[in-house]
Amino acid sequence: MKKRILAVILMIVTMCVNLSACSFNKEKRYEAEFLLLFDTVTQIVGYANTKEDFSEYAQVVYDNLKEYHELYDIYNDYDGKNNIKTINDNAGIKPVKVDKKIIDLLLFSKDAYELTDGKVNVAFGAVLEVWHQYREEGTENPDKAALPPMDILEEKAMHTDINKVIINEADSTVYLEDPEMLLDVGAIAKGYATEMVSNIAYEQGYKNGMISVGGNVRTTGSKGNNKQDWKVGIQNPDLEDENNQLYILSFKDDSLVTSGVYQRYYTVDGKQYHHIIDPVTLMPSDYFTAVTILCKNSGMADALSTAVFNMPYEKGKEFVESLPDTEALWVFKDGEEKSSSGFQDYIAK
Repeated sequence: MKKRILAVILMIVTMCVNLSACSFNKEKRYEAEFLLLFDTVTQIVGYANTKEDFSEYAQVVYDNLKEYHELYDIYNDYDGKNNIKTINDNAGIKPVKVDKKIIDLLLFSKDAYELTDGKVNVAFGAVLEVWHQYREEGTENPDKAALPPMDILEEKAMHTDINKVIINEADSTVYLEDPEMLLDVGAIAKGYATEMVSNIAYEQGYKNGMISVGGNVRTTGSKGNNKQDWKVGIQNPDLEDENNQLYILSFKDDSLVTSGVYQRYYTVDGKQYHHIIDPVTLMPSDYFTAVTILCKNSGMADALSTAVFNMPYEKGKEFVESLPDTEALWVFKDGEEKSSSGFQDYIAK
């Protein structure tokens, strides 16, 4: 295990307590946790013959996730590395040569935009930046918390045309034609990176594991040699409820992502305003408190959870039912729950 990981992460490794099962299956269950990347907590669960084998797996996840984090960062610069912030800084100025990981993310994002009829748009950053500023100021000074003026939001919305994100695959460059445009990949990046890192680990021989990046969960294989499904909980958006999980789902080789109102928000005149902004109204979407998506690809699950959160229930349900291997759970503002036709099949018995 590389020593440097100890200086930058909080690592917690635990061994399976069922000694008879561990002995029979030879592989043991280990867990690791580290902070900071994608501004959240990453948790890893894996099965390995030794602690050293698992530590190598955790290192692979950390190293690759760190690379994606730096490339997809919209706030910080990194020496010798062009990232999403670099592209934004050069909007209307010049194309920026970038790593293929950025090209692939933006191509994936354009596909997601088409699939969701614009309900998830990585070119929506100019609007999201305004909301971010007002949310930060309102959090720091609650007495002065205010909503962004609609005329400012409408002006910024004029600079969100994803077709003006020019991708040159041959030259590996990205150019924002509109000098007022900003990319914000927050609705897709965590899930997409989780998917890519999970695939990298699998290709390096780690066949049975689970990665959760801020609740973006991706499972690979099963729970060790016993071939059992992974068990993953869905967060209850009502944080005052004594039951902190709505359901425990059981699945293999799938991804689970929830978009909800309970993490990033601020309060204006007694009303909470969360961070998921409807591209039509330019205001926080007001249909649900949480939407959970279960599907094969973590990047798509991330994109779909935002998109469906921004759709009325009937439209969202029709959309989800049209997609293969995709299920959803909607939690309404009054606590009512509805789900797609196959969702119940995944609830752990």
